[in-house]
Amino acid sequence: MHASSPSRRTVLAGTAAVAALTAVPLLPGRAHAAQAAVPAGRAYRWRNVVQGGTGFITGVLFHPAVRGLAYARTDIGGAYRWEDRTGRWVPLTDHIGWDDWNLLGVEAMAVDPAHPDRVYLALGTYAQPWAGNGAVLRSEDRGATWRRTDLTVKLGANEDGRGCGERLLVDPRDSDTLWLGTRHDGLLKSTDRGASWQAVSFPATPGPTGRGITLLVAAGRTVYAGWGDSDGTSANLYRTADGTTWEAVPGQPTGTAARVPIRAAYDRHTRELYVTYADAPGPNGQSDGSVHRLRTASGKWTEVTPVRPGGTTSDGGTDSFGYGGVAVDARRPGTLVVSTNNRWAEIDTVFRSTDGGRSWTSLKDTAVFDVSETPFLNWGGDKPKFGWWIQALALDPYDSRHVVYGTGATLYGTRDLKHWAPQIRGLEEASVRQLLSPPAGEAHLLSGSGDIGVMYHERLTASPSRGMASNPVFGTSTGLSLAAAEPSYVVRAGWGDHGNGAWSNDGGRTWAPFKTQPSVARSAPGPIATNADGSVLLWSFGTGNPAFRSADNGATWSEVASFPKGAAPVPDPVDPRRFHAFDTTTGTLFASTDGGLTFTARATGLNAGDTEFQLVAAPGRSGDLWLSLKWNGLYRSIDGGATFTKVAGCRASYTLGFGKAAEGASYPALYMVGSTEVITAVYRSDDEAKTWTRINDDQHQWGWIGAAVTGDPRVYGRVYIATNGRGVQYGEPA
Repeated sequence: MHASSPSRRTVLAGTAAVAALTAVPLLPGRAHAAQAAVPAGRAYRWRNVVQGGTGFITGVLFHPAVRGLAYARTDIGGAYRWEDRTGRWVPLTDHIGWDDWNLLGVEAMAVDPAHPDRVYLALGTYAQPWAGNGAVLRSEDRGATWRRTDLTVKLGANEDGRGCGERLLVDPRDSDTLWLGTRHDGLLKSTDRGASWQAVSFPATPGPTGRGITLLVAAGRTVYAGWGDSDGTSANLYRTADGTTWEAVPGQPTGTAARVPIRAAYDRHTRELYVTYADAPGPNGQSDGSVHRLRTASGKWTEVTPVRPGGTTSDGGTDSFGYGGVAVDARRPGTLVVSTNNRWAEIDTVFRSTDGGRSWTSLKDTAVFDVSETPFLNWGGDKPKFGWWIQALALDPYDSRHVVYGTGATLYGTRDLKHWAPQIRGLEEASVRQLLSPPAGEAHLLSGSGDIGVMYHERLTASPSRGMASNPVFGTSTGLSLAAAEPSYVVRAGWGDHGNGAWSNDGGRTWAPFKTQPSVARSAPGPIATNADGSVLLWSFGTGNPAFRSADNGATWSEVASFPKGAAPVPDPVDPRRFHAFDTTTGTLFASTDGGLTFTARATGLNAGDTEFQLVAAPGRSGDLWLSLKWNGLYRSIDGGATFTKVAGCRASYTLGFGKAAEGASYPALYMVGSTEVITAVYRSDDEAKTWTRINDDQHQWGWIGAAVTGDPRVYGRVYIATNGRGVQYGEPA
């Protein structure tokens, strides 16, 4: 599973190849905001709306010398530090701002065994031409503060192979020396604790696959590097004993099942290196794999694969999968765990051995799960499965029965090798698409996300008790709308196995699928809207597809030929006969006054081609429209879209929402993610956008946050922000 990202946005990457920086969030020469900050005494407190993980945990590292200290990385949602005293993960990269959104994906991390306060992160979500270069963060205080170095190469934390690793390593002979394996640019080395980096000679040549170096691991004083671009016959594991000369490891396994080294772990007691392999880097696309043990003193290799892929499944199919994580017990020689990966038919598992891989026990076979803290992990059923995308696997060096493993949605942990529960508090990685804050009812928030559909948040401080909205269960949510005059009526759209649209008469607490759906909904579900009294639905289906209308709660649908194809329908919050839609291809505002039966053009010339825009209707007012444009700022219409006036003092607007009015004010508070001067930030206006106050700060930026923002219509000052990898953030005046 994962999760969307800003489409082909460019990042303002560092200009110098490896210039060291002394400030955390900003690049060289970037100016600070000129906007008004939150007045003294009115600063905002920011917290996550609790969902409980929801994204791909790609790596977990226990510190070998400090009990209870661990770090986790994610593919698009940053890095975290485990606080054993509180039993929570602490986010470490929320300071990354809008321009640097590509750095919220963590390609690799490293700790220094000899210096417990040092931690390093290699950042870069995409290695595509349109993405910015990567960067390395280094900390001397366990991630409380950072120094940053920009790289001249790209990293790929949300690309194939993101569960491999770690690709970043502190040299076992010298704490000042670090190694970084890249996907397209070979091996980098730093001799000043990550402040600067240089390319070094490596015996393998990168191919076009983006696999490159898949892992770096220390075995005593020797460093091993996995190579992902092997064809199954050439070398895929290299080593250096002196930090200068690299050689292929003799006798290493070959063949399809050992084409890509995924992860490796070293047992210092037995001086044995364990390596997991697959025929592809994963997390998807693996069909074969193996596990091998290298006795480093003698150079002898032994295959210790628990179960060879290719057997017959219970339904007569082929049991295809690869191997993913591996971790050794620091206290018990010869004890280790490995995980399968991409084993969809028979379900992935973690195998444990106490005799160096000679025999294995599947921990899945006796596993008892408790997901009461994060009920969405039942996925609309009555129990969770053991997991999928299991490449992050770690064993506590101070507790032989404490094992954790990451999945595409959570991090499971056990203290007795039998009972498992999410060990996920504080770690939130949802890519959020839609937000609704109803004006009445039990829930103050409904959210729609990538991968986990819609959630009904009866409490902001606990994962929704009903889990994901079911009947039907959606993967990715594409639309969410409530009837302004009848807020108990809510509709949603998304990617589902048993229908792509549903309605609720109790504010989103329970759902029923539409009796029918347009045929195009099966392949291109898009935004959906209900009018003010819930009597009409309009459902849009992406660029090039017509919209459809229903006046009988989804029992029947008819095409609306005059609706601009691909636009998002916006209902008037007062008049049930009125809908609006903005056609960005022509810069035209369309309106309907007959309940969505027909649409006609109104205002024209409104900055055609701005691909990131939102049209929002002010609550409680008919014909009061706000058009938020990435490249052209903010526009307002008070005549139902016949004319628009540009709002002064707003350079760029990415998303806009409304909340309860300030005391003494007659107009709702506005919340905007945008730029009034220099930087992109979160703003509130209590005077109809005449003035703006920045309400977030430099330590709370969360990368790209342009999908949705809304205030709470019942609580003045409370705002909800949709992030791309850090879930829903909500802020309130302290």
